[in-house]
Amino acid sequence: MKIIVTGGAGFIGSAVVWRLNELGHDDILIVDRLDETDKWKNLVPLKFADYLDADDFLDDLGDFKDAQGIFHLGACSATTERDSDYLMRNNYQYTKDLADFAVANNIRFVYASSAATYGDRSAGMDDGTEHLDALRPLNMYGYSKHIFDKYAARNGMFDRIVGLKYFNVFGPNEDHKGDMRSLVNKAFGEINATGMIGLFRSYNPNFEDGEFGRDFVYVKDAVDMTLHFLENSVGGLFNVGSGEAATWNSLANAAFAALDRKPNIQYIDMPEQLRGKYQYHTQADLTRIRNAGYAKPITPLADAVADYVQNYLVPDKHLGD
Repeated sequence: MKIIVTGGAGFIGSAVVWRLNELGHDDILIVDRLDETDKWKNLVPLKFADYLDADDFLDDLGDFKDAQGIFHLGACSATTERDSDYLMRNNYQYTKDLADFAVANNIRFVYASSAATYGDRSAGMDDGTEHLDALRPLNMYGYSKHIFDKYAARNGMFDRIVGLKYFNVFGPNEDHKGDMRSLVNKAFGEINATGMIGLFRSYNPNFEDGEFGRDFVYVKDAVDMTLHFLENSVGGLFNVGSGEAATWNSLANAAFAALDRKPNIQYIDMPEQLRGKYQYHTQADLTRIRNAGYAKPITPLADAVADYVQNYLVPDKHLGD
């Protein structure tokens, strides 16, 4: 197989396969665990050569020394996951095994890190490797990503591999993610069922309800940034976001506008376990990825929400349909 996509049935992974198909690539191996989810529905419209279970893939790694590239996008992405041993096996050790294999065999390796590694922003959101030791993730998911970033830096891998710190990605093919779905996806169901959206109240005196900011990036932009690194030899850590911090209120209002409905937002209590681990402001600095040659414009938030709602959620379509 020329291109291997782990997590290829998942949200960002299946979107990467979709864009690869649009670019004329279908010699693709998809690696994933389907379990009892509806992830399989993301695969139906896509073109690929083969599928392999994630555990079997590790056992058969030696068969793929001639791969052109590995996009490692498979991981547990639940920020609320409490099983630390599971996260270390799935997010850290698995990534380490793949990276070591790719580097040893001169295979292009691009993997998903996360903006969750930045924690409360006290050490900034600089995607360079020189500040990694100062970062303090707020949850075990963020730490499981951060510890591999540090491993790669310590072993001098970033001149050959690419880590992508995804911010708040939303868009088609996320239906299977349950509570980890984006606000837009959840809002679509809430608005149709009740005519309103519930947003968390603020527990930070610096932010009014619904006014804390997140960097929301459309999945189509995220995959274009990801695939930018397929054909070049640039290495390093890079932020993947919109470069702007939009409020939850603005995102909710965009969802109402996409459905041609009057905004109706109600503020609800944040679960106790999240209150001390919540990122109230994220904003990706895109300087490094721009300097690495990525020049495409970012889709404005309202346009992205409208495309997602009107062309995918309303007609119940997946990427590639």
